[in-house]
Amino acid sequence: MPTIRPATQADLDSIWSILEPVLRAGETYALPRDWSRDQAIAYWFADGNEVFVSDDAGDVAGCYYLHANQRGGGAHVANCGYVTSAAFTGRGIATAMCEDSLRRAAELGFRAMQFNFVVSSNERAVKLWQRLGFAIVGTIPEAFQHPRLGFVDAYVMHRML
Repeated sequence: MPTIRPATQADLDSIWSILEPVLRAGETYALPRDWSRDQAIAYWFADGNEVFVSDDAGDVAGCYYLHANQRGGGAHVANCGYVTSAAFTGRGIATAMCEDSLRRAAELGFRAMQFNFVVSSNERAVKLWQRLGFAIVGTIPEAFQHPRLGFVDAYVMHRML
């Protein structure tokens, strides 16, 4: 099983190679499909984000960021974003990254984790998050314009740590 470790500058090209096809497809993240490498990397490594990679013998199999979902009175709830390399899909990478993020969030003193915008048509992710203890606590009707399916719902998913 790959090792999950903090991302370094040496990982930037690998992270971009994972993010780019996801952005271009426009099916799972509410981010601009035409973002450049620099824009995507700046988003992933934004101030306050801790970034981690799943390292499989030197190959980056996936990456995720962890940060506070809100500031002030909401800063006790964590938020993450995860992307798995297409070459590693179906190997448990997303599960391992989520489990790692839940552990790290608890160690950092967060009391819960919330995903603010899970595209409902991303059924693999929805099922995975539910298997890992997340509940759909809200549905945002037709909040995401999917490039093939048109307007689809987005979920707010939450779990206590």
